[in-house]
Amino acid sequence: MPVTFAPDVLRQRLLIEGHYRIGKVDEAKIREFFTHITTKLGLRVYGDPIIFSPGGQGKEDNQGYDAFIPLIDSGICLYVWTGKKFVSSIIYTCKNFDEKAAIQAFRDFFDLADFDTKSF
Repeated sequence: MPVTFAPDVLRQRLLIEGHYRIGKVDEAKIREFFTHITTKLGLRVYGDPIIFSPGGQGKEDNQGYDAFIPLIDSGICLYVWTGKKFVSSIIYTCKNFDEKAAIQAFRDFFDLADFDTKSF
């Protein structure tokens, strides 16, 4: 997809969402996911993942995790709704990555029952 705003700034973004079939998703599983996806895509991290959980605050339907890992070339956000077994992620980089490999790595890790993606 051609970039129309700031075409001189290289960036690639991919949204992946779906219902997962793996067992429990917790902080350890999220750390494992970030290692999995960055390794598969050859992306370099420069810090530890930041993982938040509302711990009962807010709506019960929205309980789960919000997470981010900083990359040398931008970052990856991950949102998990544990009750609904739904996951959403945005991979945002200032370098190109293999979109098909990203989707496959995400599908394999979370064993997605159904999913959708959007590049922008």
